[in-house]
Amino acid sequence: MFKRILVANRGEIAVRVMRTCNEMGIEPLAVFSEPDRRALHVRMAARAMCIGPAAARESYLVMEKIVDAARRMGADAIHPGYGFLAENADFARACTDAGIVFIGPDPEAINEMGDKMVARHRMEQAEVPVVPGDHGGPQGFPDGETALVAARVVGLPVMLKATAGGGGKGMRLVTDEKEFVRAFDAARREALSAFGNGTVYIEKFISNPRHVEVQVMADGRGNTVHLFERDCSVQRRHQKVIEETPCPVLDDATRQRMGEVAVRAARAVSYRGAGTVEFLYGGSGQFYFLEMNTRLQVEHPITEVCTGEDLVRHQILVAAGQPLTLEQDQIQPRGAAIECRVYAEDPVRFLPSPGRISVLRVPSGPGVRDDSGVYEGAVISPHYDPLMSKLCVWAQDRPMAIQRMQRALSEYQVVGIQTNLQFHRLVMNHPAFREGVYDTGFIDANREALTPPEQAPDALHLAVAAIDTHRRALEVAGTASEPQAVSSWRRAARWRR
Repeated sequence: MFKRILVANRGEIAVRVMRTCNEMGIEPLAVFSEPDRRALHVRMAARAMCIGPAAARESYLVMEKIVDAARRMGADAIHPGYGFLAENADFARACTDAGIVFIGPDPEAINEMGDKMVARHRMEQAEVPVVPGDHGGPQGFPDGETALVAARVVGLPVMLKATAGGGGKGMRLVTDEKEFVRAFDAARREALSAFGNGTVYIEKFISNPRHVEVQVMADGRGNTVHLFERDCSVQRRHQKVIEETPCPVLDDATRQRMGEVAVRAARAVSYRGAGTVEFLYGGSGQFYFLEMNTRLQVEHPITEVCTGEDLVRHQILVAAGQPLTLEQDQIQPRGAAIECRVYAEDPVRFLPSPGRISVLRVPSGPGVRDDSGVYEGAVISPHYDPLMSKLCVWAQDRPMAIQRMQRALSEYQVVGIQTNLQFHRLVMNHPAFREGVYDTGFIDANREALTPPEQAPDALHLAVAAIDTHRRALEVAGTASEPQAVSSWRRAARWRR
């Protein structure tokens, strides 16, 4: 077993991985950028090393710096979390070349499933149903006019998608031929800027679909299981916001077929570790392969609370060379779970809200789990994704889970920055969500009902703002009037007075 694991990430996922490391008796190691020096994942690590300035391209995305830090701190393995270098085949290869285990799939599997055109071809070979479309041949479409000819054959409306990357970048819905070339060029520019690859392909647009994904786990020795599905249809600009399991509209027969197809997809690329096979579900039992994420997903906690399995632990054991101990018939999910992604953002304009968290009150109690990367007094940086935490609840059934989430959201208090907590409260109260009859267009179709009214600060916010202003004034005055040798304890005592 590994003695030390470097978590090559930040925020809540780094904290999440470190917790399992501690439970397994493994020393968690951290890397951090300069503004993350006091971040929670740095505080939790046994050792931590600074790898550069704020810009991710100069710190968290520089694989040479991360591998060097792992060597210097004596790491046996590197866990990439998600985002940053988690799905970078070159990084996985660099770890192996340095004699450090990459906790994830082989570089070949990452490459095959990371390129959406290659992935579609492999899935077709494995008889996995894919969305009808056209990828334009080995080199992609040379221009928008050529792509338009193919789009007419597929039949509008179509989705334009970047072959590399995800997160909604390089993606456009086209319903009118007159808009096609302009949309194609825009998708190509965005993809080139985000991923360094401007190749775009065409998929038939499935109207009113649900986004359903299946969690898989494999050991690379042929042992592959699925841990059932998650519904990720509540999305904003193709980004997931709320997830739940089980999917409220799947029947048992479709659920079983979807799980079997996901396992077949993973075996087609000799997959190892935790991965997620994503599908578009069009109703009436029809579903189509969308993509495979070759890493741990943001929303993995709701699978853990319903199955009782620690996915990070299984990742580590498989990476250490141990066979997968899970058998498919042993995995029996129970109850229902919901996850709300809590962002530091303006809930009306959906813009990031960086700043210091003055007050933080996190919900707890029966069936509540909050995977967080922040603490009271922490600073939300403008340089990274504004995800603060993932609030998850479990209950015996879906109606009880919604009630529990409503209770948890009512307890959640954040002062000092804006959050999307009120947005989540509105979703939990919306009739379409409560009845489970929503799809990926849910937010856009109900934008007015899900937009919180702009409110004046309440007494608590005003009091905290006044105190914080006074504290900062005292700090400035203290810095000007006191010598540097004065103890911070004396300053704290004066502040308390």
